[in-house]
Amino acid sequence: MRPLPVRRLVVVALAVLLAGGVAACTGSGNADDRAIPTTSKAPTSAPPATRALPVYYAADTSAGVRLHREFHAVTLDDPGTAAVREMLGTPPIDGDYRTLWPTGVTPRGPVTRDGGEIVVDLTGIGRAPGSKQAATLALQQLVYTVQGALQSTDPVRVLVYGQRADRLWGLADIGAPLGRGDQTAVRSLVQIDSPADGATVGREVVVTGEAAVFEATLPWEVRQGERVVTSGFATTAEGQKFSPYRFGVTLEPGDYVLVVTEDDPSGGAGRAPMTDTKRISVR
Repeated sequence: MRPLPVRRLVVVALAVLLAGGVAACTGSGNADDRAIPTTSKAPTSAPPATRALPVYYAADTSAGVRLHREFHAVTLDDPGTAAVREMLGTPPIDGDYRTLWPTGVTPRGPVTRDGGEIVVDLTGIGRAPGSKQAATLALQQLVYTVQGALQSTDPVRVLVYGQRADRLWGLADIGAPLGRGDQTAVRSLVQIDSPADGATVGREVVVTGEAAVFEATLPWEVRQGERVVTSGFATTAEGQKFSPYRFGVTLEPGDYVLVVTEDDPSGGAGRAPMTDTKRISVR
C-alpha cells in the first residue's frame, strides 16, 4: 500500500457527505447505484449542490482485474458528465485502484440522453489499454460510472470524436449501445464503501459496503502491521448476490487497516478469496 494520500481534504469532505445520509447502495441486483439521495439544495446564486456518487476503477483480485467503486463528491448540475470526467481525470482515493483509460481521454461534450440511450462522446482516445479484455473492462468502467451517476440502467452509446464507430482502439465493440456486464463477473465480490481509504474517523468506526458472498457471510479484520487487532463476521442482506452489509467496531486511537474478505467454503482448495482494504486513522 502507498503512503497516506495527498488528497486528505477530499477524503474528509467525502466522509462528511456520506455521514450526512448518503446511501452507499440500494442492494438491488443490477441497479445498486441508484436512489442515492442529494446532500443539499443550493439556491440559484450559490455553487452547485453536490452528491456522493460511485466512480468505478479497476484493481487486481484473485480472479483477475475487477471493478471497484469509490464515492466521490460530484456536482448535481450535470452529474453524468461530472462523474465521467472524474473517472477519466481524477486518480482514485485508494492507492490499490487504478483507471483502465489512457491519460488524456475526456468527454467531447456533455453526457446526453437520446431515445432511451445514454450518449457519451469521447475525445483524445489515445493508445489502447493493452488487450481486448482490458479494453472491454474499461468500457464497463465507463458504463457503471455513468449509469450510477444518472441513476439509470439505460444502455450507453459511446461516440468517438462525435462519430459512431464499430470498435474502440480496434479491440472492443462499440457498434451497439452497451449495457452492464454481469456484476459477479465484472466487479470485485467484496467492496468497502465507507470509510474511504485514508480517512480519519472517531473511535466508533462504522464500516459499510456491498458484497456477493457465500451464505451472506463476510469475515473482517482490523490490522496494525502484521498483527490482527480484532476480527469478526458481518452478514450481507442476501447471499450469492450483491447486497449491502454494515458492522461497527470500537478502536483505540492509532493507524489501522480494515480488511473484508470472502468466506472460503473450500478451505483453501479453490482460488484465494477476494478482499478489499482501507487504511484509516482513529483519533
